Amino acid sequence: MVSNPVHGLPFLPGTSFKDSTKTAFHRSQTLSYRNGYAIVRRPTVGIGGDRLQFNQLSQAELDELASKAPVLTYGQPKQAPPADFIPAHVAFDKKVLKFDAYFQEDVPMSTEEQYRIRQVNIYYYLEDDSMSVIEPVVENSGILQGKLIKRQRLAKNDRGDHYHWKDLNRGINITIYGKTFRVVDCDQFTQVFLESQGIELNPPEKMALDPYTELRKQPLRKYVTPSDFDQLKQFLTFDKQDS
Repeated sequence: MVSNPVHGLPFLPGTSFKDSTKTAFHRSQTLSYRNGYAIVRRPTVGIGGDRLQFNQLSQAELDELASKAPVLTYGQPKQAPPADFIPAHVAFDKKVLKFDAYFQEDVPMSTEEQYRIRQVNIYYYLEDDSMSVIEPVVENSGILQGKLIKRQRLAKNDRGDHYHWKDLNRGINITIYGKTFRVVDCDQFTQVFLESQGIELNPPEKMALDPYTELRKQPLRKYVTPSDFDQLKQFLTFDKQDS
């Protein structure tokens, strides 16, 4: 509760009184000029002529306060708590990179085709760095399709190193179990993920087509032997003749 500075009474209706001896209620002048320059003066009295109570500090004391470290007042700065550890199988759960690729397979026992282009999808599972290769099923292809390589960690060299997502990119060849796959493109999620990790992606390439499959899509040619039978000649010859 605020007390009346004159009477020491609570500042409530009926307990505050005006000082009849005060006649000047102007504010003290704080700006003056000396040799043509404006000088700011600290006021010593307030409204009504009451003397202001303040602590006047010297320039040396102000400099000491400016250079004083707030260690004793606030203590040593505290480091932010470390982020919660999230294991990879939780952070990358159900996050899969998908690449479009193909490989060439020789067909030595066929007279209609010398090689075959087989289009596949390469999946990279971020949660455990495993991979799988799946070939989309083509109707009436006559070859075994589907899952070519089941999900597992795939070795990339004889030293036992495994493929990592940093090793994958567009426009490169990767060898898996003796087969060379040409990676031509990837989906949107894969592109965004790799670019966010600082991987510079190569431009996409056009998917190679299987020549024999494209040949089968063309309509079959029909060979019809022309007939020498002339219906008009027969009509003119046997006109008006009884059978």
